[in-house]
This record gives sequence, C-alpha cells and structure tokens, in this order.
Amino acid sequence: MARDYYEVLGVGRGASAEEIQQAYRRLARRYHPDVNADPAAEERFKEVGEAYHVLSDPKTRARYDRFGEDFRRLPEDFDERVAAGVGADTGWARGGGGRVRGVRVGPGGTGGPGGFGAGGFEDLFGDFFGAGRGARGATGPIPGADQEAELAVTVEEAYRGGRRRVALAGPDGPRSYQVTIPPGVVDGQRIRLAGEGGRGSSGGAAGDLYLRVRLAPHPRYRLRGRDISVTLPVAPWEAALGATAPVTTPGGEVKVHVPAGSSTGRRLRLRGEGMPNRAGAPGDLYAEVSIAVPATLTEREGALFQELATVSDFDPREGRAR
Repeated sequence: MARDYYEVLGVGRGASAEEIQQAYRRLARRYHPDVNADPAAEERFKEVGEAYHVLSDPKTRARYDRFGEDFRRLPEDFDERVAAGVGADTGWARGGGGRVRGVRVGPGGTGGPGGFGAGGFEDLFGDFFGAGRGARGATGPIPGADQEAELAVTVEEAYRGGRRRVALAGPDGPRSYQVTIPPGVVDGQRIRLAGEGGRGSSGGAAGDLYLRVRLAPHPRYRLRGRDISVTLPVAPWEAALGATAPVTTPGGEVKVHVPAGSSTGRRLRLRGEGMPNRAGAPGDLYAEVSIAVPATLTEREGALFQELATVSDFDPREGRAR
C-alpha cells in the first residue's frame, strides 16, 4: 500500500489549501537533498512532492479522496461517464459492459481510504476498460485502455535525465517499471511506456501507460517553461562596484558578471543555461540580484559603513543623489 498523502504531509483530511502548502514548504526545506545529507532524504523529498501535487489540485484531490491510491487508474472524465452510463473505451451502456458493480467510495471504506465493496476495483476496471469478464457481449479483439499516472521529478533529475525504478499500484498488486527520464523534460510532459497500460481482451493488445511529469517545487530554482530563475545574493560593495559571482545551477556552478550599480531585483541573463531541449534551443537562466548585508559588523566594518553614510549623498528612497 502506498502511504496516505495526508499522512505524508502530516495534515488532516480537512486541511485547507493553505495548510497543505505550508506543510509542503516545511517538509521540502527539511528533506531537500541539497540541505539534508541523509541517504533517505531524497526519496522522502520525492514522496512529499508527489503528495503535494495531488492534494494541491482541487480536482485531483477530490478524486484521491474518493478512490484512494487507485485514483490514477481512472479516466479523467470518469465522473461524467458514470453519470452518462457509458464505459471508458467500449461505449457500452450502463447495465451492459459499462455497468459498475459494488463500488464503495470515500474515506473509511472497505480496504482503507477510497476502498471498494463487493465486486471490487477489478470489476470496476473490467467493466470500464473492456478487460476480462466486463467485456461480455463484445465481438472481436478489444484493446486495453491507455492509462496515466503522475511522476514527481526534481529539477535536477529533469535537467540531467536518467533512469529510475518506479513502483505503481495495479489490479494485481504493485508493479515496478524502469523509467527513462529524458534530459530537459518539462512539467506536464508525458513519458510513454508501451504495452504497460490496461489489459486487452479477446486477443486485444494492451494499452500504453503514460507517466505525466510533475516537477517538484524547489527551494532554490523557479521554472517558467525551460527558463530557470535563481536568487543571487551579493554584498553591498559587490553590487556597488561590480563583481564576478558564482551561481549554482542544476548543471553545476557557473560564473556571472554583476555590473556596477546593480540593485536588488536586477535580472542577469545567462543564455542557454536553462533546461536542455533535445528538439530545439535550451532555456535561459536568470540570476536575480539580492543585496545581503552582514548580520553583525566588526568595529572596522562599522566605522567604514559610518564613513560611507557620512560622505555619500545617495538617497535610496529617491534613487538618486540628494
């Protein structure tokens, strides 16, 4: 059994969207691999990200509340099709191949949250996906349904790509897949696993499984398409005099020139240092200047700042010399 997403985030089932977001941010900071050296932290971070993606979307959360971990295996328009009495792929009317038998929904049902009663989830998918005994009355091979699940990916994984073992719940128990994550994958992109979807019947081919990528929110990087933004802390004298500063990117450390006279909020563009793109130009990376001052000053530093305050006629409220 997959862990309950509410349990993962440490919130109750009645938690508000704000409470879910706050819980995610707190846990993401605690378990992010950049700040937590525990070997188990990365997996915990991915688990937290997956839970947040599901519970932060009202529609997805409602489906999860009704069906538990099996919600991913339902077609997106499941509710509409049930109301209309039509199967997912077959088009058979309810009462024939499209009949739903013994479905129990909602938290606390048989088998845990989102459990199912007599007939069970296998009957539900046999009927709606045209597989097994739910396909009675059909003629000829019936292909299995394509299925979709979400795959939580860190920004670093999306940048580099790679292979990962993924376990998903299935009608016959958990199944494990070796998934290739292409470099430069972006949020919402789908990864196809041919023949790993719903089973066909009467000799029909199995459907495909699509893993829809969801990029986990990152404490450092902000993505917009393939462009990446990152905050660049600089000292007051670096901002005033200009400097060359290191910037950590998903691909490693790069150097950026901070022009003299830079203020907080200035965006420095590093062309081509964003997310890779196998089909075209890569994104750009934007380093956003943020002036940081020492929390405490030595006696000498204090004296120098005091001298600067005395001799300078710059007024930051006006943006010019007095």
